Amino acid sequence: MKILIVDDEKPLVEGISKILNEENYDVDTALNGYDGLLLARQSIYDVIILDIMLPEMDGFSIVKTLRNESIRTPILLLTAKDSVKDRVLGLDLGADDYLIKPFAGAELLARIRVLLRGKGDQTDTELVYGPININSIEHDGYVYSKKLNLTVKEYSLLEFFILNKEQILLRDQIFNRIWGFNSEAGLSVVDVYVHHLRKKLAPFHIDHWIRTVRGIGFMLKEMN
Repeated sequence: MKILIVDDEKPLVEGISKILNEENYDVDTALNGYDGLLLARQSIYDVIILDIMLPEMDGFSIVKTLRNESIRTPILLLTAKDSVKDRVLGLDLGADDYLIKPFAGAELLARIRVLLRGKGDQTDTELVYGPININSIEHDGYVYSKKLNLTVKEYSLLEFFILNKEQILLRDQIFNRIWGFNSEAGLSVVDVYVHHLRKKLAPFHIDHWIRTVRGIGFMLKEMN
């Protein structure tokens, strides 16, 4: 799972990142609102942790912009203790939850788990689409209960497809989600791993479910 933290307090960002990394979350960060919005618009994150008071662009404007652009990524607002009006406004604009500063790491993790559960009907450890089942504990997938023996990247790719089933994913989105903005791999690595994943699905005759959207990207969609 990939999480974006947008906050201008660098020590706090580093502390939250450490907590999330220890729980095996993949974390990106931004120290101002403008950079945070640019990253959030990539639609590659499972949760956004967003401070309200930010330089260049405040958290309210980011929430409003994302929701107006139909980006539904769950947003957890970080607010001051006495800012009841801010919390109400944030929720009205489309934020999903809020956390009052200062907060305990355990509460942060609990709220993130709730937001992740709210993204779908899946359990914490399994994602299912048709006969495909992936298990986050094993980091592997199954089709009709037969193991796929996925590599780390193949697993991450299949997970991203299932989380965004029947939606077109741009090559850039896939690359930034799986390899990260700072990766030295070229964009063509996406096509290579889609090919690898299709080969793993081919024995079950569902490799064509990963559809190529010419000139754009890919989409996982069940087909007869």
